[in-house]
Amino acid sequence: MRLSTKSRYGLRALFDIAYNSGNLPAQIQDISRRQNISPRYLEQIFQALKKKGILNSKRGPQGGYCLARNPDEITVRDIVQATEGDTLLVDCSGGKKNKQHCGFDGGCVTQTVWDEASRELNRLFGSITLKTLCDRGHAMGIKREQDHRFMYFI
Repeated sequence: MRLSTKSRYGLRALFDIAYNSGNLPAQIQDISRRQNISPRYLEQIFQALKKKGILNSKRGPQGGYCLARNPDEITVRDIVQATEGDTLLVDCSGGKKNKQHCGFDGGCVTQTVWDEASRELNRLFGSITLKTLCDRGHAMGIKREQDHRFMYFI
């Protein structure tokens, strides 16, 4: 299985929102600049994430995108499934609906390997949350960027 840019960029963008914006809405141009991702492509990815209840959006000058749940409730698996669909390593692995391309269904010992590997990958992706990534980012010394729209000086 090779993850597409949708899931890789989606994970980076959601990390960016969780790390830099917290509960405040993040504007697409800020995420785009920090993560070096096209704003148009981010909009496409965000539509899939909104449909799956991972992101919310708010219109207007103080609007933007924010997480629909807490960072400790959103896993890498949630993001990958929202952008990619099933996280199976091969088409003949998993449920019966995915085994349509295999003439050895039920009689192939390698299917057990792919099934086990897919389960382990899903377990790993399900154990890593956006909060985990934020903690790792902090430990790595990644600088947070404060949103200047919400800073007031007297």
